[in-house]
Amino acid sequence: MKPVIALTKGRLETQFLKYFSGLGFDIEPIVNKGRKLRVETDDLQFIFAKGPDVVTYVQYGIADLGIVGGDILAEYTADVYDLLPLPFGACRMAVATEKGKVWPDQKKTIASKYTGITKAFFKEKGESVEIIKLEGSVELAPILGLADAIVDIVETGTTLKENGLVIDEEFMHFSARLIANRSSLKIKREELMPIIEKLSNQEGAQ
Repeated sequence: MKPVIALTKGRLETQFLKYFSGLGFDIEPIVNKGRKLRVETDDLQFIFAKGPDVVTYVQYGIADLGIVGGDILAEYTADVYDLLPLPFGACRMAVATEKGKVWPDQKKTIASKYTGITKAFFKEKGESVEIIKLEGSVELAPILGLADAIVDIVETGTTLKENGLVIDEEFMHFSARLIANRSSLKIKREELMPIIEKLSNQEGAQ
């Protein structure tokens, strides 16, 4: 059976395919997949999912390897092998709020999809905050008055700027990560190691 790689859809998918192609792998079936969520090449199988689901598929052995953002690994507890960083998907976690915002004297309200990271960050600072979990465009929360600020990943900062938000503080830097199912590393070692070794040869990518 061909090795299975779970790939995070969207930005990481695009960056991974460029990197993967630069290492000499055939990506044509993936590029031309349309809306398919499972694709086979001559040597590999790929499944496409959201970041948290990529981790789940790898943990339960549906996928042998996974490409996922480091932010997902920091937020979600998963029993997977975190093999190595990849040279794309760079981003950082940041606290952002409206430009000119005056912080309230009372407890701050923070909106984020990363509630675990947010809680740990403010706990370390010794601040008590109310955390509201949102999915999707968290930038709306300060604009609509739901929260004083947000905690979210930032790549270029363009989305924040276009919505009138500014970074108040940055913390935690991430890149894409290669993860593996623990059993697969033992049982399918001969099939997986050539892939892992190529992905770790970051100087060879074009």
